[in-house]
Amino acid sequence: MEKIKTLNKWANAHTYYPLDVLRIALGVLLFIKGIHFVSNTELLVELIKPMNNYAGSMIMAHYVAASHLVGGALIVFGLLTRWAVIAQLPILIGAIIINFVGEFNTTNLLMATITFLVCVFFMFYGSGKHSSDYYFKMQQ
Repeated sequence: MEKIKTLNKWANAHTYYPLDVLRIALGVLLFIKGIHFVSNTELLVELIKPMNNYAGSMIMAHYVAASHLVGGALIVFGLLTRWAVIAQLPILIGAIIINFVGEFNTTNLLMATITFLVCVFFMFYGSGKHSSDYYFKMQQ
């Protein structure tokens, strides 16, 4: 717990608007991807087809769509950002692995990898000073 407080203090002292724009863009991207998966469930089922042999593949499809929708909205507002990003990490790791197990698509691999790296950054950086988390913390 002390480590998180230290990271929050560092992030609040070193806050920049471009990082807030990056956080918001990440959230919007994930939210749009969630809408895309909800409206095109057959595409999502096709994407996870290489994992069909494993138990829970349909649960995985529902988790991906819901996690992108809710997590993207939370990341945009900077509310529970670390938790929302942690929920995205298994999906992004799966997206990277699917490119090697299924059909290899350079664009999808690059997008999944960049999104994964940005999520890892925000997992450590947090939501920053210009976020709902910071606002609610200051209201206490």
